[in-house]
Amino acid sequence: MTLYLIAFLGFMVIGIPVAFSLGLASLTYLVINDQTHLLIGFPQKMIAGIDNFVLLTIPFFILAGNLMNSADLTRQIVRFAQLLVGRVQGGLAAVNVVASMMFSGVSGAATAEASAIGSVMIPSMRRDGYAPEYAAALTAAGSILGPLVPPSLSLILYGVLTGTSIADLFLAGIVPAFLLCGLLIVYVLVKARREGHPLPPEVSKEERRGLALKALPALLLPVIIVGGIRSGIFTPTEAAAVAAVYALAVGTMLYRTLSLRKILAAFYETATMTAGVMLIVAMASMTSFILGIENIPQAIAAQLLQISSSPWVLILLLNGVLLVLGLFLEPLAALVLAMPILNEIFPLLHIDPVQFGIMVVLNLMIGMITPPVGLCLFIVSAIGQVSLEKVARAVLPMIGICLIILTLVAFVPFLTLALPLFFKG
Repeated sequence: MTLYLIAFLGFMVIGIPVAFSLGLASLTYLVINDQTHLLIGFPQKMIAGIDNFVLLTIPFFILAGNLMNSADLTRQIVRFAQLLVGRVQGGLAAVNVVASMMFSGVSGAATAEASAIGSVMIPSMRRDGYAPEYAAALTAAGSILGPLVPPSLSLILYGVLTGTSIADLFLAGIVPAFLLCGLLIVYVLVKARREGHPLPPEVSKEERRGLALKALPALLLPVIIVGGIRSGIFTPTEAAAVAAVYALAVGTMLYRTLSLRKILAAFYETATMTAGVMLIVAMASMTSFILGIENIPQAIAAQLLQISSSPWVLILLLNGVLLVLGLFLEPLAALVLAMPILNEIFPLLHIDPVQFGIMVVLNLMIGMITPPVGLCLFIVSAIGQVSLEKVARAVLPMIGICLIILTLVAFVPFLTLALPLFFKG
């Protein structure tokens, strides 16, 4: 396995994309270990990795998010968030967090949220006198709300890989997401009073009347998704298709901001993003095959038991490993890569699979905003035109807040299981 890891990191260092690095590392392992006879099964393993009907949800949800974003929904959400927050000191920073929470029900991915919210909020906060690194760091921290609520792509993939109910996972992430949102708002308001941040501009009375109506269709999207799945009206895959049709209808008939060119661009972006996701899943399937040959999952589980048999200690160790993994890998790739190992460790933890799924995904999301490699940090640094080092320093207190929520998710089952149990009820 050491050979595989060296090959994988080597390909990553020389600039080869993650998906191809995974595949090439598997190929290198088989060739050097004189197991070339297994190469004939390489394409079959790749196809088997993506041969799952529920994976169809991913392109449909990506399409829904792209269509909503193309319909200028981000700006509508930001203005409505400003109306909700009102005129308080540091209000524009609070608007950033609230807008991220509202946009979570559209994007489903942290990178999409960092790009969409960042392109609107970072320039606005800079114009109002906020430090650019603070504006960028806050946008990055808010971006991890997206993968915790429907239609989270990471939760969908976790559900596919483990057989866990996707509807339960969607419900389980809502309370942690709102808690994280609330703590971030408290942080920015306390910081505003301490550092004298400005008041946001007032929303005019004429604009207030239409803001709620303009933002309402976006806020209804996660309700339609979860409500439809939970009530049995449609399956997760059908819910994704309904979300895409809904986004298309809202953009063309209600907002009337979706031109044919924008629709075609959204379909093209969806196709390229979906191809990237599926390629990662397919290549990571070969990694799972290598792990199986070496019996790595069983070996790691045995090693952990030698360290401690306490579920609490094992959970802490696992969280540390996942945080580090999230530093270097995009969450979907990390999930496919880690799940064979996690499936062996999971029975030792004595926790619910839904709670475990939220814990795993939140870990990987925190990795995306953790210096020095977090992907969302690179995105917001580019948008804010500020050095990565400054953004990394500014985001550290917010990472502390995220770790508090992670600890609660890991050790307080009620936090994640209350809503799924209530709706089963």
